[in-house]
Amino acid sequence: MTGISRLIYENAPDIDTGGMILFVLVLLLSAFVYKLGFARKIKWWQNIIVYVSLALGCLILTFLAIYLPVVEGLLVAAAILILYRARRMADDRREAAQ
Repeated sequence: MTGISRLIYENAPDIDTGGMILFVLVLLLSAFVYKLGFARKIKWWQNIIVYVSLALGCLILTFLAIYLPVVEGLLVAAAILILYRARRMADDRREAAQ
């Protein structure tokens, strides 16, 4: 097991709860990475389709997250996208001030 998966399963009251916690964590991190890096302005019903598809894909990622560093990879992706977004905002402010 990877570090975060082991931490979740060791501290969860039972295996089912640990699996649900891992699924919710993967889903939230995936949605966050999608929103930061890939989301476009689309209609509300298209948004529902995207997030339902994301949730279905996260079921598979949850099974993989038990033995592969999926959560850790999503955390790294989120950190990189946050840094990219912060730099882009700073550059936009600098260009607007000139």
